[in-house]
Amino acid sequence: MLVTHRGKGGKRLTDYLYTYAFHEDEQDLCFLEMRSLFGTDSKQKYIHTPRCIHPNRSPFIKERVEILYEASCLEELLLLIEGYHIVGTFKVVFIDCHLDEKMSFDNRRSIERTVGLRVRGAASLKNPTQLLAVVRTNHNWIFGTYLKSESIWLLHQQKPQNYSTALSTRVARAIVNIAVPIIDEVKVIDPCCGIGTVLIEALSLEINIVGSDINPLATTGARENLTHFGLKGNVVLQDIRDIRESYDVMIMDMPYNLCSVLPMEDKLEMLSSARRLAQKAVVITVEPIDEILNDVGFTIKDRAVAKKGTFFREIIVCE
Repeated sequence: MLVTHRGKGGKRLTDYLYTYAFHEDEQDLCFLEMRSLFGTDSKQKYIHTPRCIHPNRSPFIKERVEILYEASCLEELLLLIEGYHIVGTFKVVFIDCHLDEKMSFDNRRSIERTVGLRVRGAASLKNPTQLLAVVRTNHNWIFGTYLKSESIWLLHQQKPQNYSTALSTRVARAIVNIAVPIIDEVKVIDPCCGIGTVLIEALSLEINIVGSDINPLATTGARENLTHFGLKGNVVLQDIRDIRESYDVMIMDMPYNLCSVLPMEDKLEMLSSARRLAQKAVVITVEPIDEILNDVGFTIKDRAVAKKGTFFREIIVCE
């Protein structure tokens, strides 16, 4: 069938298909990010949704297909594609989302050629101006425009200043998406910003975020890291207890190191101060803190665990 969903006023609405992948240690984190971005954590390794985001946002999303046609079988899809016109050159990419069986390399290339012959335009395997995709799922076949993700967050690993216990850029980027799934006009604070790993990912996504930390070495390092990547952000030397402004979202990586942890009274005081800063909070911790979060007035809405070997971080979404 032709995709012709329509909203108010008869405007055509477009659906999208995203594929994603994760290391087994980050499965829980990936599913939390998918729930935050799309409202679902489909175990099919792809998500079919009307929501449009750039695939570069997520460290887990591999590609996006803007759906033009859907059909129950390849033959029906080919009839729908017949005469689809491309200005410039194009290349067709086959994506296999079938969970029960995988198609051979030769069959995939054959389908790409068959689909390409139905498109009006100049096919080009090298440097095409437009990428198209044909997708097989367990339920249907899809044709649309194709956009592959670029791992922007990988570039941010080359920070001039770093901590051995800092969040990885991959985890930090996912946490930013969990905290701020819709970017427009959202004010965010990272009150324990350290050397700015979360700030870098948020600012690279054009999120309005400020950072603060009680450690002058950390704030100096964070500013140096932001400058290194050409990012403009506000980083201040400030105790969380002294912050007076209100924000929509707070991202808080609880201070710690591998040799010691904060005393209970310090954690209680920090989280009590954090509770008044924002309507929503994403808290990252290496220790159980549910009781403290509840005591200071947070309600836990969702959570995930991110693992790295035997080291566990818990990401807790609160309101």
